[in-house]
Amino acid sequence: MSDSDDSDDGAGRRRQPTIVEVADRAGVAIGTVSRYLNGHPVRRSNRDQIEQAIGELGYRRNAIAAAMKGDLTNTVGFLVPSISEFHAAVLDKLSHEMRRAGRALITYSHAAEPRSVSEALDFFAAHRVDCLVMDGRRDVDDRINELISSGTPVVFYDNGWPGLPVDRVIVENRASSFRAVTHLLDIGHTRIAVLTGNIEDWNGRERFEGYRQAMLGRGIDLNPDYILDTHWNEAQAHSGVLKLLSLAEPPTALFCCNYNMGIGALRLLRERGLRVPDDISLISFDDVPLFQLSGITAIAQPVEEIAETIASIVALRLSERGVSHEPHTITLNCNIILRGSTRRLLTPSTLASH
Repeated sequence: MSDSDDSDDGAGRRRQPTIVEVADRAGVAIGTVSRYLNGHPVRRSNRDQIEQAIGELGYRRNAIAAAMKGDLTNTVGFLVPSISEFHAAVLDKLSHEMRRAGRALITYSHAAEPRSVSEALDFFAAHRVDCLVMDGRRDVDDRINELISSGTPVVFYDNGWPGLPVDRVIVENRASSFRAVTHLLDIGHTRIAVLTGNIEDWNGRERFEGYRQAMLGRGIDLNPDYILDTHWNEAQAHSGVLKLLSLAEPPTALFCCNYNMGIGALRLLRERGLRVPDDISLISFDDVPLFQLSGITAIAQPVEEIAETIASIVALRLSERGVSHEPHTITLNCNIILRGSTRRLLTPSTLASH
């Protein structure tokens, strides 16, 4: 312990330790302590040593961190895997909500690469964003926890992975998928194929679970040939549907778990001269302009409500800076827009009755 630990300021008051003394006690560089106090990510081992040194030396950690962080920057980070139809729509609406509140969005697309996500988190920390909104992830838990412990609230949307102390704004992925597949079952289809997103993603798993529960609930065993993980990808969906059509008993209906896969499926069907719904019925998650123009039945995510809810949570958390809270999980309803891409399956018995 250095002599300075017990020194005073000449007026009988204990002198506050300096950043140099904190770094010395923690056994780290002064710049590392500065990064920590400014809310920038540091390695977990360094963070633990710094926090221990702050406690031993008598820092009032929260007050100092807040003082070092300074005033709000009125910027919010928006981290997305891609600027696709869905994320672009959320970005557009959320930007509007932020502007109304006097804030600006800083957007970063990470292309679903863990290294890129880590670089993005460094970028947002360096720019001292007041809050971070991102698609839920579970491969950078430590980095997200570092942001949270530095005083930066984090809001997940789209993917609602549990386990982190973040707010979540999600939709009824499972229930909506269940309703969509139930519609196909109600109009006579039993050979229903599904193009899933990445089943390792939370929303990919939830949407598949909706399909699975609807099928099993009607006593229909799952046919593994009808379940294709096409990873949210248009090209993989295109080749996947070709594989489905080559089966001895191809499906009579198709449920696509996002619009990219729905577009890939439609492109293949058109190339093969097959018509929707005359030759195959189709429903897709996500309602995009192309589906509206071409009459595709789709599950519409409430984009405007998603953006408004995120904006409300951001405003709440920034008004309660420094106040601990239980994270919120808000689940929003989706609408199924029935158009002309499904039809009742004509069986021999129904044909005879006509």
